[in-house]
Amino acid sequence: MVYNHIALIGLGLISSSIALAIRRKNKNVKITGTSRSFKTRKKAHELGLCEVSDTTVEAVKDADLVILCVPVGAMASVVQEFATELKPGSTVTDVGSVKVEVIAKVTPFLPAEVDFIPGHPLAGTENSGPEAGFATLFDNRWCLLTPSKDCSREAIQRLRFFWEDLGARVDEMDAEHHDL
Repeated sequence: MVYNHIALIGLGLISSSIALAIRRKNKNVKITGTSRSFKTRKKAHELGLCEVSDTTVEAVKDADLVILCVPVGAMASVVQEFATELKPGSTVTDVGSVKVEVIAKVTPFLPAEVDFIPGHPLAGTENSGPEAGFATLFDNRWCLLTPSKDCSREAIQRLRFFWEDLGARVDEMDAEHHDL
């Protein structure tokens, strides 16, 4: 695994599947996570998905990769909560279905020394919540990355390898093309 510590912000189907897919291959990666809902945090803890934190600030502390698994409309306010606590050199990505809006709303809050690489795994089911996740959700599914031109090539390659390690096929495109 290319990251030692991964933080999951939001603990639903996608993030629980990410945690399970990571564990399928590498038991030593530190995974932290949080959700606004106490009930969801409790269920994630019971399932052993990750080290569950009460706040986003606790969850992202020292993380190499932070994955936003919350609704697109909530991303900016969530990032505002923890942006100043991000580790320099870390990467932030998301799993939202639109990119231009996410980039416009999230980028202003991120420190310059953090790479933001929007992403969109094209996977899911009709079920939701942490108990709906499964380790093979991303197998042979596409994950689209929409990095900016300013983003480090090394950071993009690391994120690409991360998704490939989870079983996904990865492609890159600009955000406008993605949203078409």
